[in-house]
Amino acid sequence: MKNIVIIISLIVGLQISILGQIGVNPTGVNVNSQNPTTVFLTFGPIPPNYVPAEAIWCGALIPATLPAVGQQCRPGSIYGALPARLNQSTGSGNSGFTDIMGIPPSVVRRAYQAAQNGGDAGFFYVRRFVSTNGAPDQFVAVTCRMSGGGARVPFALTNVEIETPSEKPILFINSGEKFPKISAKIKYNGTGRLKGRWEIVRPGEEAPKARDLLTEATLPIEQRASQKRYTQISRFNHFLPPIGEFELPLELPDRVPTLAKGQYLLLLRIEATDDKEGSSNLASVGVGNGTVSAGAVASFPMPFLKFFITGEGKSTWSNTALVLPRKETPIDLKKPLVFGWKELPAANTYRLEVLDSENNPILAAMLLAPNTTYEAPSWFWSRFANNNPSWRVIALDQNGKEIGKTEAQRIVMLR
Repeated sequence: MKNIVIIISLIVGLQISILGQIGVNPTGVNVNSQNPTTVFLTFGPIPPNYVPAEAIWCGALIPATLPAVGQQCRPGSIYGALPARLNQSTGSGNSGFTDIMGIPPSVVRRAYQAAQNGGDAGFFYVRRFVSTNGAPDQFVAVTCRMSGGGARVPFALTNVEIETPSEKPILFINSGEKFPKISAKIKYNGTGRLKGRWEIVRPGEEAPKARDLLTEATLPIEQRASQKRYTQISRFNHFLPPIGEFELPLELPDRVPTLAKGQYLLLLRIEATDDKEGSSNLASVGVGNGTVSAGAVASFPMPFLKFFITGEGKSTWSNTALVLPRKETPIDLKKPLVFGWKELPAANTYRLEVLDSENNPILAAMLLAPNTTYEAPSWFWSRFANNNPSWRVIALDQNGKEIGKTEAQRIVMLR
C-alpha cells in the first residue's frame, strides 16, 4: 500500500512538473482585524485546461488530498467562501489570473474570535484550480495577517455612498437650475492617494456596464484603458491618511449640464495609484514584467447618481412664463381679459400683479398651484384702461418665499 502511494505521488509530481505549479503574488498580506479588506492578487501561470474554482478562508492548512497538490483548508477551520457579489476575478496577461480578494465582515469576525480564543493571529485564503481534462487539482494559499487596518494594510475602498442634500437616490432638477452640492462618503483601509474624476452620461449615450464602474485598480493592467469614458466634469487628487473615512465633494458642480431635458448619470471614476502594500509582482509568478499598482482597489462597482432634468427652471420660467395676453398682441376691450402663464413645478402659490405706467401695483390676485389662469373682473377695462397697464406673476413656495418672478409685460389694447 505504501508503495502505491509513493507511485501515485511520483506520477502527480511528474504531471505538475510538466504542467507547472501555480503561484500567487503577493503570498501574504496584512488585513484589517475589525473591518472588511480588499486585496489585488495575481495567480499564474495557469496551465492549459485549468480553470479557477472556489475560494475559501480558513484558520489552518493541511496537505491536499492526493492526487491534488498544494495545501488546502483543514476541515473544521473554515471561516467562509468568497461571495459571488464580491467576485471580480478575471483572466489576465500571459496565462495569468487576477483575483480580487474581498474579505467580508463575517470572515474577519470569525478569524478575530479564533485569535481571541488562543488561535493564530493569521488565517488563509485558498483558491482551488481544477483541470477540465482530469489533471490533479491545485490549491494555492495566501497568508492573511491581522492588523489594525492602518498604513501597513493595502489601500482599498471598502464602501462608497453618494449623498445628496435631499437624501434621495434620484434627483429631479428643473431645466436651468443650479446643480446641488453632493459628495461621496468613502470608507477605506490603509493610506494613499485618491485620484480620479467625475463624469457625466448625457441622454442618448450608452449607459456604462458594471465593468466600467469598477475602480481602475480592480482590473488587470492590460484592461484598464478599455473602460468606457464620458464627459469629464472635474478631477480630484487627495491624500488619505490612515483614518478610514473621507468625504469627497463634487468640485465645480456648475459644470454639470442642466439645460436639456432627460436622464443623466453622474459617475465616480477612481484611478489606480501606487501602493507598496497592495502591489502585485507579475514577474514573480511568470505572467508578465514589472509590478501592478493596485492602490484604491475595490470589490464592488462604484455607485452613480441618476438625475432627471424636467420642466423649466426658474431662470427660464421667468423669461418665458407669460402666455396670455400675448406679448405685443392688441386685446379687444369688449372681450373679457384672461391672464395665463406656465407652471413652475416647485410653486405652491402664484401672485398675479397688474401695474400702472409707473410700475405701481393696482390689482393683485392669489391663486393656488396648479392653477395658471385668471379672468379679470368685468370692470377691469373701465377702471384701468387709461393706466397703460402691465402685468407679472410671482411664484411662491409653501412657506411663502419667492422662488420665481417674471418681468412685467405691457398689455397692448385695441381701441
